[in-house]
Amino acid sequence: MTGTITTLLLHKPYGVLSQFTPEPGSRWGCLADLVPVPDVYAAGRLDADSEGLLLLTAEGRLQQRLTDPRFGHWRTYWVQVDGEADPDQLQRLRSGVLVQGRQTLPAKAEMLAKERLSNWPERDPPIRVRRSLPTCWLEISLREGRNRQVRRMTAAVGLPTLRLIRTAIDLMDGQPPLSLEGLEPGQWRSLTSSEQQRLQALLRRPAARRRG
Repeated sequence: MTGTITTLLLHKPYGVLSQFTPEPGSRWGCLADLVPVPDVYAAGRLDADSEGLLLLTAEGRLQQRLTDPRFGHWRTYWVQVDGEADPDQLQRLRSGVLVQGRQTLPAKAEMLAKERLSNWPERDPPIRVRRSLPTCWLEISLREGRNRQVRRMTAAVGLPTLRLIRTAIDLMDGQPPLSLEGLEPGQWRSLTSSEQQRLQALLRRPAARRRG
């Protein structure tokens, strides 16, 4: 890929930190192993043991906008959990649960249909599955990004997370969210001109008043 790139989308694989410098003594890789683009930084983060969509940008204002909870950008995750979710557990996730002494904001939580996972790559390395317990996949969307929040939320309702993938970031402009479409784990691309325009328009919009 050539040309000046200020913002790009990455499908971050398992085992990679959301930063460009390795941590001394860490077993995890870093973004420099995947993205040979200078002066871009992650707008938000994914833990090393999580996967999925990461937006990298050289624009500090965009980093601030996308990570500031006042703006409430929905982020969507596919989550494989230990156990079979029941309606009560899903409703508790939607209503908000107590995480580290604070109630989470209302969320979206649904069972994920198996056909949506039919072409999804296996994790490398694969997850550890206990044969005595079933697993299921959930689609969870949040407007906040506290530390390991999805994992803490599913644990709070008795569904420990086995695998976590961020699949989309909603720019809240009435158009389709930014997504992982067309990106295999470890791949990245620069934004299209239309996506760049949407981000510039985003910076010009005031924060919407959130409900809930």
